[in-house]
Amino acid sequence: MNISYDDFSKLEIRLGTVVAVEIVPDTDKLLRLAVDLGEAEPRQIISGIRLYLEDPQEIVGKQFPFLANLEPRTIRGFESNGMILAGNSGETFAFLNPSAPLPPGTLIK
Repeated sequence: MNISYDDFSKLEIRLGTVVAVEIVPDTDKLLRLAVDLGEAEPRQIISGIRLYLEDPQEIVGKQFPFLANLEPRTIRGFESNGMILAGNSGETFAFLNPSAPLPPGTLIK
């Protein structure tokens, strides 16, 4: 399915730095991320990436692209305000990382 450039331009993809990670209780795959997107306060994002991490703390301090203008959604009682972007081929999971550090909130175009 093709989308128009106008549809694509509606996506606000920003670089964020994970500042804290917590396991969401009573779940196998959910993590509660606090993400610095260059805003006054870190943003809470709930993500199903726990299965791909040996130790969830390994992503603290790392930068990833996030979909920043996704409508908020409540997941297991926690409001999620965005989505981390990563790749999964079925056999291999990979985070998308910048090749050099950029300021939190940098817009990806």
